[in-house]
Amino acid sequence: MTYQAAEAQQSGQQGAGRRVFFRRQKSCPLSGLNAPKIDYKDIKLLSRFISERGKILPSRITSVSAKKQRELSSAIKRARNLALLAYVVQ
Repeated sequence: MTYQAAEAQQSGQQGAGRRVFFRRQKSCPLSGLNAPKIDYKDIKLLSRFISERGKILPSRITSVSAKKQRELSSAIKRARNLALLAYVVQ
């Protein structure tokens, strides 16, 4: 046993130098009482969930629930089809 491992075992730590990662609970910005309704005509709302390259941002970044992410992606695709949103940003 190395010196650091023995010292960590004596102090009661598991894995010397390791910190426990604290992840805060994310809440969906599109569900709740005063949440905006997802609509393909609301370009201002949809553009918040599109990257600067024109890609749809994943739900792990935007913290949108799975159900709302499906609605959001179909609304973005519908808005692109009607030329309300660009497919790519140049």
